[in-house]
Amino acid sequence: MNIHQWRKSTYSGDSSNCVEIATAPAKILVRDSKAPTGSRLAFPRAVWADFLHHAAKSRVVSD
Repeated sequence: MNIHQWRKSTYSGDSSNCVEIATAPAKILVRDSKAPTGSRLAFPRAVWADFLHHAAKSRVVSD
């Protein structure tokens, strides 16, 4: 049974080449949208927030 609400970025559109995330109490889960029953990565919330901060910062510089 899958208890997590998985979602993908709105930037992905209809593409199947993306990752999906789900939130859990103490972590963020990440999986490949093409393999929903496959392996998942789990990141502590603080680490995920750091990643998003740096990704957003890089996006602004490269645009």
